[in-house]
Amino acid sequence: MLPSLNALSPFASSCFLERERERVELRALPALLALLLERERGGEAEATEMSKMAEEKAAAGGAAGAADAAQQQQLAAGEAAAARVRPLETLLRAAPLGLCVAAMAVMLKDQQTNEYGTVAYSDLGGFKYLVYANGLCAAYSLVTAFYTAVPRPATVSRSWIVFLLDQVFTYLILAAGAAAAELLYLAYNGDKEVTWSEACGVFGSFCRQAKTSVAITFGSVLCFILLSLISSYRLFSAYEAPPPSAVGNKGVEIAAYPR
Repeated sequence: MLPSLNALSPFASSCFLERERERVELRALPALLALLLERERGGEAEATEMSKMAEEKAAAGGAAGAADAAQQQQLAAGEAAAARVRPLETLLRAAPLGLCVAAMAVMLKDQQTNEYGTVAYSDLGGFKYLVYANGLCAAYSLVTAFYTAVPRPATVSRSWIVFLLDQVFTYLILAAGAAAAELLYLAYNGDKEVTWSEACGVFGSFCRQAKTSVAITFGSVLCFILLSLISSYRLFSAYEAPPPSAVGNKGVEIAAYPR
């Protein structure tokens, strides 16, 4: 049991209080040291985390810069490819205009009358389809010839539109020419299985004029095929393999086009 402070002298009382204070400080020292160590460790962890965040931001900035540079290179490649093929493409887009108009005019005038009757192109659906297809392709050739002659910045969206339209009109005129050629084959040779006799022996002038129109149509088909190849070259010459970041988790590649 501690002695009463009133029973001690002032000097002894002050010594006793000093010892008690030192004892309390010694007891609190380990807790204080533990607190300081914990704060120091927390500061180191925070600094490490901030350093990692800075490195990630720097890496992301570098990747974005590389992606922008790659996109600029792809656009420049597309413009260079368009400049190389523009004169040839303009000429090829103007050529079907004259061919389609000529084929359409020849077929529109195709009519013959003799003692066996009258026959005209409008009596046969395949020949009417040929006239309509040549008219549409002539209009398309006129529009795209003007479009190609004027230099424009190469973009993938425009290249896709021209490529798809070239495909559509190529198949359109090809189908029209094939249908008309089949009619001409039946008119010249007939079909014995269904007892169709050949008709060009009676309407020879009509068949020759139709044959001329079909031959001119296939000339325009050749031009449209070449145009499809040029537009596909212009589109896919600017394409590059996607970067590793564009590859999915399962290794499936995702096509990345510049926009």
